[in-house]
Amino acid sequence: MGLTGCSALRIGYGQAPDLIYWWLDGYVDFDGDQTTKVREAIAQWFAWHRRTQLPEYADVLVRAQKEVLADTTPARVCDWQREVIKRAHTAYDRAEPAAAEIVLTISPAQITHLEKRYAKNNEEFRDEFLQADPAQRAKKNLDRTLDRAETLYGRLDDAQRNRIAEQLARSPFDPEVWLAERQQRQQDALRLLRSMGAEGATSREQAASALRGYIDRIEHSPRDAYRRYAERLTEFNCALGATLHNSTTAAQRRAAAKKLATWEGDLRAIAAQGNR
Repeated sequence: MGLTGCSALRIGYGQAPDLIYWWLDGYVDFDGDQTTKVREAIAQWFAWHRRTQLPEYADVLVRAQKEVLADTTPARVCDWQREVIKRAHTAYDRAEPAAAEIVLTISPAQITHLEKRYAKNNEEFRDEFLQADPAQRAKKNLDRTLDRAETLYGRLDDAQRNRIAEQLARSPFDPEVWLAERQQRQQDALRLLRSMGAEGATSREQAASALRGYIDRIEHSPRDAYRRYAERLTEFNCALGATLHNSTTAAQRRAAAKKLATWEGDLRAIAAQGNR
């Protein structure tokens, strides 16, 4: 687990500020003044993240290296999911003041640009998740699941792959429900941005409060039917993750521990670079 060399994670993290800027710009089409502010905000956020968060992530991976060698439970998988959400909350909290300041500058033309980008994203979503042939749709879902699993454990054998396919056939996952919720969230975002311009959210604090409400609605949908669906899906996915893990061999678990150790080393190396 040496700290020399350039892994994909280290390279990706180094490029992330530019990639995130271009990703955001694809949605908003920033003007010159906004570009300066956004790039500065991203740079400051990454300096904080590198200094304060990456060492904590590395510590979490130390714990994961031990746990991955033993059997697990659906409840423990859900605990790890909550750990990820907790870390995401911390990251958002840090970004919120700068985000609030920037959204106050979004123009009607940029909102229109965002609306068109949403429409393009929805078409891409349909291509990826809503194939007309049910068998093709199921295969794509299986391929995505296997890719994620094999990133950690390495190659799964035929029996493991068949077991995952059998379980996914019982999954409550419904891409049509997911798309409908995405579209509701997109309209929510557009209404939020338009209201800031029309009603004049005069302070960054007001904008921050509006953004926080939007994030809360993403995490806890105001639509009861979708909340119930999301709860069922989370419960299923935690059980699937536990079943998959418990089916892995000792060699696959050692491979997973080695992969986690590599990521830990990468994170510590990236954090150390920020302290030079």
